[in-house]
Amino acid sequence: MAAGKQSAVYVFIGDESFFRDRCRTAILQHLVPNELREFSLYDLDLSEVSVAEVLDRAQTPSLMAPFQVFFVRNLKNLFTRGSHKEEFAAIERYAKDPNPNALVVFVADHVSIPSDVRRMDMTDKDHYERIREALGEFCTMLEMARVDESDGMRWAIDAAAQQEVKLEQDAARELVDALGADMMLVSNELEKLILFVGEKKRITLGDVETMVLAAKQRSLYDLTDAISGKDTARALAVLEGLLATGDGEDAAIGHLYMLARTFRQMLVILEKNVRDTRAIWQALWQGFRLPPFAAEDVIRQARRFGSRRELTRAMRLVGRADLEIRSNPPSKRMVLEKLVLDLTRPVPEYSESYIQEQLPV
Repeated sequence: MAAGKQSAVYVFIGDESFFRDRCRTAILQHLVPNELREFSLYDLDLSEVSVAEVLDRAQTPSLMAPFQVFFVRNLKNLFTRGSHKEEFAAIERYAKDPNPNALVVFVADHVSIPSDVRRMDMTDKDHYERIREALGEFCTMLEMARVDESDGMRWAIDAAAQQEVKLEQDAARELVDALGADMMLVSNELEKLILFVGEKKRITLGDVETMVLAAKQRSLYDLTDAISGKDTARALAVLEGLLATGDGEDAAIGHLYMLARTFRQMLVILEKNVRDTRAIWQALWQGFRLPPFAAEDVIRQARRFGSRRELTRAMRLVGRADLEIRSNPPSKRMVLEKLVLDLTRPVPEYSESYIQEQLPV
């Protein structure tokens, strides 16, 4: 962009918004002056305008600005049922004889590209191949794929260093891993961490665990993992780590809420016989879904419990602990530790009615 050697037509394919926003920023910085953006920047949607209208506007020189940029969303509309040969032919004709003072960017953010393309969902792979086949010969394709952990860590460390802040290796790994290498989230959380550490100019693992909600959730999933494996010693160690960070015992209600929520999610997973992450998004409704990094772990944990009875018992134990916490006990820590001990013990051979009588919701 800085050298003025950009293509006439681009396709941004992939749902990683972090890279898409960086590309947009670069385009605007080098091609569209701030004072002329009202006359030279257009955000269009193929669900509202036709391809013919987009290309006609791109081909027509502007009287108010020396250069025009068109961001065109919902490219997926050209891959719905019916023939779209005319639209593709029009894009090809324009790409071969474009307006030198215009740039057209089609956005295909309905395709998810993982860092390892071998793990791409079959539906996404089909969409990806159809787009490349239809537009790849005459449009420049830019893939907005997820990054792997090492690349995400390297970016986070470099971005912090640019603001003269030292991001420790362990802290960078936890930040990227807890957020599923979603670089937009990583970028936003890194900004918060830089403000949080202030004059200290150093971000530690403890800072990430204190400030980043997903990192706290990750520790809670470690706790449920130890509980589902009936590993009492490990579960108590994880609990100790949770209580040693952030608000300590004051966060007890929040920890119980997350435990109850996770056990409910496991119950749904078990009852609907969910076996992989693709099915989990259909089983769990909007607002009750798991963060991406935890999906596989929670499916495995649910299968460890093995029965509705065990998970029902776990939820009732959490409910009883919640009542005790809200009654201002001498030590919230002792209530939580007792809960962990109860959850990691083998399930007694009692009837369901007995459990309901002994463990109020």
